[in-house]
Amino acid sequence: MKKWIGITLGICMIWVLSACGSTPAVTETTSTTETAKNKKIASISIFLTGDLMALGIKPAATTTSDYLPITGEQYQGIQYLGFTKEPDMEALIGLQPDEIFIDAEFADKLGLDKLEQIATTHVINLDEGRWQDHLRAIAQIVDRTDNAESFITAYDAKAKEVSALFQKEIDNGKVLAMRVSAKGFRIYGMDRPLGPILFEDLKLNPSPDVTKIDKNWENISKEILPDLDADAIFVLVSSVDEGSDQVFEKLQSDPIWLGLKAVKNQKVYKITEQPWLDYSASGNLQALEQLEKMVSEK
Repeated sequence: MKKWIGITLGICMIWVLSACGSTPAVTETTSTTETAKNKKIASISIFLTGDLMALGIKPAATTTSDYLPITGEQYQGIQYLGFTKEPDMEALIGLQPDEIFIDAEFADKLGLDKLEQIATTHVINLDEGRWQDHLRAIAQIVDRTDNAESFITAYDAKAKEVSALFQKEIDNGKVLAMRVSAKGFRIYGMDRPLGPILFEDLKLNPSPDVTKIDKNWENISKEILPDLDADAIFVLVSSVDEGSDQVFEKLQSDPIWLGLKAVKNQKVYKITEQPWLDYSASGNLQALEQLEKMVSEK
């Protein structure tokens, strides 16, 4: 049985729910519905897991991306199924889930028919729309549209608040986000994971060259950093690639780095893969809260 709902494929009802509420900040509660009580869901995407959690749904199992380690208390009690691109199918079958959620890209690669033989499968195209669209599509499937709208309203209020705080901190300057790893340097563009939260949700001003990167990221050499002319820099040092900390340590004593406007003015903000690369409702909310804390503690 397959039915498209928005950008989703699948049939639905609800499972393992705990309510999600908000005041202006979003918090989670532990209430459940009778129909959800004994159902199990497997998420073949760490990003869909974050969206499900924002709706108060804790999956029984999840995969993750190879660049996004699973950390944090929110993942306790969730079975790990490996990387999304190559999940542990034996473990998935053994789980005997009632429902599976998966990104469209990997549904095509893994074979939707094979997944449907395990459980009813819902496909969400993460390349279409923004996290708000994904959250709404999932909410429609699980009959929690009111929760999705409450979450988005609270998130927007938090984003506006944090944006004002951070814009004041950097004097409305130009921003870029970069990744440092043992494999080299990378600038994040306007697309997910970081572009939407920085330049749409927080409404920060991107460095002019960043606006030309209409994909996830672009590899660069450190020599072009001065040309990017950023007033503030978000730096993510890879925890996945061994030796990345040493690369960043060396960079911090490099004349090129020391000559950057953002470095001179102490407007460098170190972030981590989780939650900043977790482009989901829950991940982005946690990122906002982390940024608020960073600025408040300066």
